[in-house]
Amino acid sequence: MLTGELRSQVDKVWDSFWSGGIANPLEVLEQITYLLFLRRLDELQTLEENKSARLGKPVERKIFPDGSDTRGCSYESMRWSRLKNTAPQEMFNVVSDHVFPFMRELGGDGSTYSKQMEGARFTIPTPALLAKVVDLLDQIPMQDRDTKGDLYEYMLGKIASAGQNGQFRTPRHIINLMVALTAPTPKDTICDPASGTCGFSVDAPQSYALFPALFYQSPKPLANWVSPPSAAPPAQA
Repeated sequence: MLTGELRSQVDKVWDSFWSGGIANPLEVLEQITYLLFLRRLDELQTLEENKSARLGKPVERKIFPDGSDTRGCSYESMRWSRLKNTAPQEMFNVVSDHVFPFMRELGGDGSTYSKQMEGARFTIPTPALLAKVVDLLDQIPMQDRDTKGDLYEYMLGKIASAGQNGQFRTPRHIINLMVALTAPTPKDTICDPASGTCGFSVDAPQSYALFPALFYQSPKPLANWVSPPSAAPPAQA
């Protein structure tokens, strides 16, 4: 079972993605999984290095090899323990341009791993969001196997509840863009048949700053406002 503290940490990660512009819970889970996988790869190599130091023998299994990739980035700089201490922009560049290609090719051609990872995409949009998520994920203790299972069960539960409750909300910046593109006027009919929080309907009047014309100069100010049957009509001004 996840403790309340761990649940709170996971919720902070989830909220960071939401505020950073990624609202699709499946995409959030995907990106968290890739980052936790990168962290686990580094932990496995650290275990091998510690074993090598104790026994006085060479490292038997190197996940991050010596040298650099074809673009000149050292494999050592791709490790979680190194990335988490770098500047956000540098971290973003390394993860997007080097880490993901490295992870896709890690298992070799034709392997089951490479087949599963061939579609791996890095979709975190900004260095600031990546740095924040890395910092939050680094604080989650993952040593216990039960923690890993409970963590994913909790995140899958968040996806399930989002689908059941219709909480696949549209990010605010997407709402603003779509309203700006459609440029509604007081003479237009507004219909949002899939409204949840009514974000589009709320933003529409704000887009043209004609509140006096909309609410006071017309005898039927909201006559052209069409709501879905399940939604309550907006209050008259």
